[in-house]
Amino acid sequence: MSAEDGKKIFTKACAQCHTVEKGGKHKQGPNLNGLFGRKTGQASGFSYTQANKDKGITWEEDTLDIYLTNPKKYIPGTKMVFAGLKKKKDRANLIAYLKDSTA
Repeated sequence: MSAEDGKKIFTKACAQCHTVEKGGKHKQGPNLNGLFGRKTGQASGFSYTQANKDKGITWEEDTLDIYLTNPKKYIPGTKMVFAGLKKKKDRANLIAYLKDSTA
């Protein structure tokens, strides 16, 4: 896993809709600071779909890996338009970056 490679993926695929820094603003998607250990649909001040609120899982490496493969399949009704990352290595790198940058 490479957080450095994950940052490149984040910049290309995620940064248009998400921020990671503490106190970062919500965009089309929520700020991801504090993501690990948080339940779906719980970032303060972001307007989530009912599907995200009701999913009830806690974001950890394993749940993010499933979600990032195909977000709409994992949480039907999510408003996230991202199609997903098919390559396990890309997901692992992105998760490594998120773990570092959102703590």
